[in-house]
Amino acid sequence: MKLDGIDIDGTLKELESTLASEKDLSPSLKSMIGILILIVKLLTNRMGLNSSNSSKPPSSDPNRLKTTRKKSEKKPGGQKGHIGTTLKQIEEPDDIEVIQIDRRSIPRGHYKELAPEIRQVFDIDISRNVIEYQAQVLQNENGKQFVAPFPNDVTKAVQYGKTLKAHAVYMSLYQLLPYKRVEEYFTEQLQIPISQGSLFNFNKEAFKNLAGFEQIAKDKLASSKIVHADETGINIQSKRRWLHCASNPLWTYFFPHEKRGTEAMDEMNIIPRFKGILCHDHWKPYYRYDGCLHALCNAHHLRELTSAHEQDKQEWAGMMKTLLEEINVAAHEAGNSLSKENAETYRKKYRLLLKNAEKECPPPDETQRTGKRGRIKRSKARNLLERLINYENDVLRFMENPDVPFTNNQGENDIRMTKVQQKISGCFRSQEGSEIFCRVRGYLSTCRKHGVSSSHAMEMLFEKKLPDFI
Repeated sequence: MKLDGIDIDGTLKELESTLASEKDLSPSLKSMIGILILIVKLLTNRMGLNSSNSSKPPSSDPNRLKTTRKKSEKKPGGQKGHIGTTLKQIEEPDDIEVIQIDRRSIPRGHYKELAPEIRQVFDIDISRNVIEYQAQVLQNENGKQFVAPFPNDVTKAVQYGKTLKAHAVYMSLYQLLPYKRVEEYFTEQLQIPISQGSLFNFNKEAFKNLAGFEQIAKDKLASSKIVHADETGINIQSKRRWLHCASNPLWTYFFPHEKRGTEAMDEMNIIPRFKGILCHDHWKPYYRYDGCLHALCNAHHLRELTSAHEQDKQEWAGMMKTLLEEINVAAHEAGNSLSKENAETYRKKYRLLLKNAEKECPPPDETQRTGKRGRIKRSKARNLLERLINYENDVLRFMENPDVPFTNNQGENDIRMTKVQQKISGCFRSQEGSEIFCRVRGYLSTCRKHGVSSSHAMEMLFEKKLPDFI
C-alpha cells in the first residue's frame, strides 16, 4: 500500500529485516518496536478497506467511482414488455373547466363546434375530511328517549378515523418519519392536531391487528424451499440488541432479541422447523441446525477474496474470485442450473485452485504452538481458504440448484431498511417499540412482495382485514 508516495509495505518489511539483524537492542525494546510495527500494519489495512473488500457500505467509500459493467446490446430506455409509468389521461376527471374561444380574436363567420381538445393536469388536494354523525333521537309520550345506533367503530364524541390512522402508521413505520415530523405534517398540512402519544397508539393498534399474520408468516417460511437469514445490530434504550430476519421472495419476518445466536433463533422458531435450504453468510450458529441444507453468500466471499488479493497479496484469492464470477455467469446463462458435466468441470477447477492455494497460504506451523490445547491463530486469508475447502458444497450449491441464488442479497435487502431507521431515529425507545416496528415492517414487506401497495395494506389493516394471499 502506498500513501503520499511512500511504499508502506516495503518500508515495514525493510524495518522488520533491520530489526531482526540488530543484535545490540534489548529484548524489551525489540518487543516494543514489534508492537508498533503491528499497529501500523493494522491501521494501514483499515485504510485500504472499502465496500468491495469488506462489509463497509458503498456510502463510506471516499471518491467512489461507478462500477464498470459489460456493455449491453440493448438500447437505452425501457425494453419491450416493460410496464412504464407514463402519465395518461383518465376518462372521468374530478373537475372539468371549459375554456371558451374569444370570438373577437377570430375572423367573422359561421362555425361548427367539434369535439374539444383535452389536456389534463394531475394535482392533489390535501384537505381535512370531518364526518359528523347525527343520531336521530325520538321521545314517546312517557318521556322515554330512543337514539339511533351509531356505527360500531364510532364510540366517542370526537375521534380519529381509520384512513387517518392508516396514513399515520404508513408515514411512521414505512416512510420512517419520526413522530415529531408526522405530528407537524398533520398539524400544518391538514389542520389536524395529533400528539406523539396518539401516533404511538396507532402503531400499537396496527401491531395488535397483525397478531394472526405473524404466525402465518412464520409457518409459511418454515415450510418453504428456501429461507434467507441475516441479522443486524440495533439499539434499544441505548443497549446493543439484535434484529433477526428470515425471508424469501414472498414472505418477510423480523424479530428483535437481546442475543445474536441460537437462543434468539430458537425463540424465533422458524429455522428449528425448517427443512429446506438456508442461505446465510456463514455465521456459525446457523450450522447448529442440521435439519436443513446450507448455502453460503458468495457476495461475502467475493469481498473477502478481494481483500486477501489486494491487501494480503494472495494470488490464489484473485483467481478464485474470477472463477466464482465465471461460474455464476455460466449458471445464469444455463437457466440458473448447470448440467452435471459442466458442474463437475467447474468443481475440479475449484478444487485444483484451492489445492495450489495451500502452497501460497499454508496452515500455521504446529511447532510454534505455545499451549497444548486450542487452535493456532490463522490469518484472515487462511481462514477464508479453509472455509472454501471445508464448505465446498455450500459455496457451490447455487450452480446446480436453480432455487439457490449466488448471494444472500434477498436477506440483506429485506433487512436494509432497518439500518435506515436506525440512522434516522438513533435507537428504539423501548422493547415494545422495536416489536411494533418489526411486525408491521414484516407485514408491509410481505404485502409488497405479493403486489399489494403499502398504503392499501395499511388501510385494510385498520378495517381489520388482511389481503387475500394471507
